[in-house]
Amino acid sequence: MKKLGFDCEKYVELQTRHIRERIDQFGGKLYLEFGGKLFDDYHASRVLPGFKPGIKIDMLSALKDEAEIVIVISSNDIEKNKVRGDLGITYDQDVLRLIDAFRSCGLFVGSVVLTQYNSQPAVVAFQKRLENLGVTTYKHYPIEGYPSNVKLIVSEQGYGRNEFIQTSRRLVVMTAPGPGSGKMATCLSQLYHEHMRGVKAGYAKFETFPIWNLTLNHPVNIAYEAATADLDDLNCIDPYHLEAYGVQTVNYNRDVEIFPVLKAIFQRIYGESPYKSPTDMGVNMAGNAISDDNVCREAATQEIIRRYYEALCQQRKGMGGENAIRKIEILMSHCGISKDDRTVATAANARAEETNGPAAAIELPDGRIITGKTSDLLGASSAMLLNALKALAGIDNEVLLISPEVIEPIQELKTEHLGNNNPRLHTDEILIALSVCAVTDPNARLALDQLKKLGGCEMHSSVLLSQVDEKLLKKLGINLTCEPCYQTKKLYHA
Repeated sequence: MKKLGFDCEKYVELQTRHIRERIDQFGGKLYLEFGGKLFDDYHASRVLPGFKPGIKIDMLSALKDEAEIVIVISSNDIEKNKVRGDLGITYDQDVLRLIDAFRSCGLFVGSVVLTQYNSQPAVVAFQKRLENLGVTTYKHYPIEGYPSNVKLIVSEQGYGRNEFIQTSRRLVVMTAPGPGSGKMATCLSQLYHEHMRGVKAGYAKFETFPIWNLTLNHPVNIAYEAATADLDDLNCIDPYHLEAYGVQTVNYNRDVEIFPVLKAIFQRIYGESPYKSPTDMGVNMAGNAISDDNVCREAATQEIIRRYYEALCQQRKGMGGENAIRKIEILMSHCGISKDDRTVATAANARAEETNGPAAAIELPDGRIITGKTSDLLGASSAMLLNALKALAGIDNEVLLISPEVIEPIQELKTEHLGNNNPRLHTDEILIALSVCAVTDPNARLALDQLKKLGGCEMHSSVLLSQVDEKLLKKLGINLTCEPCYQTKKLYHA
């Protein structure tokens, strides 16, 4: 059983209480910029063992009678058909997905804001689609010289041009499909309009990482730098907080750089700034819910190595550059770790060398390393998956869970009728075959029942996997890394 380093129950209690205190600080109305992933925050769950991927939704659900959601999307992202890399869907599609997801949790979605609006044809069409679906929309416009031209920004020709978002709850959560959507600008625009209407309202920022009350060199914060290496973002000491309070806190370089502008905007709206530092603006309490620092340190170092392998693979696929790789190498050196510290990688590569073919390895919750090799019937990941399920179920490794008589017709279907060149079964196909066998075979049923135990397990493949295998393993909650090489020398890899 893996050790836990994070107390979710304490986190929800601390976080909801702190947000309520911030609402009261501003007289009963708070615009909360919500950064990062609200749903399925797997990065946080990996570096803070015990952090549930959906815990932020649990936290918001505890505030649901006081909160409403406003989703912000940049018109430029709609026009460019920008795609979320983790989901493979465009930002406008993700807005619809988010609305459904929030509503299914009992959270109220008030509206959608189209920022950088300039009557782009695709944006006009999307607005009509939203309105036909009964979703209220608002338009916010580009402001020349943003964000430095504070005099224009805080005026009738700046924020004053934006449509005022009608809200009805004490807490307004601003979220978006991805970064650069304009959440902060939308919050500040609302503060201007509320002030012009004689309503006192406040702004705060929710970001899980970097964790402000951990040290700059803490592996959890370094893992966040590794995760954003392609963006060239940096963690840094908040100089404004150090000057104001004499206390070192960690913040995000972009928030530190923009703070003088934000402070000037606050002063122009209210006559003074409610905050002395970027850290003051944050409400994140994750650092206070760490229950075992050593467990989180170890988990974070493993995440840094995973991010290194991911950067190598992205470069191999032509989707990433050298800079991200070099940056993570520096971070790994700083932490005194290398890719050799990933046990499953060593095991998978040793198995590949031994069998002279692709191989995979997984570390089970009890620490056992299980491998799989490529055969005529199965790919290495499929073989490893079956071997892992047998090990978890206590079934002898020699026992066949799926007979060749079941596998061969599937191979024939793939190659003879569906036009596939590779006859070996992918992980999804092997699980379907195992499910069929489980109807009559108790061993197959027992093995299938072990699937839920694979969540959080570490896995490595000696070659890049297909998208089918990657998606299936991700759905199982397995933390996958791959060597940056393909199984074949073909130029096109599906």
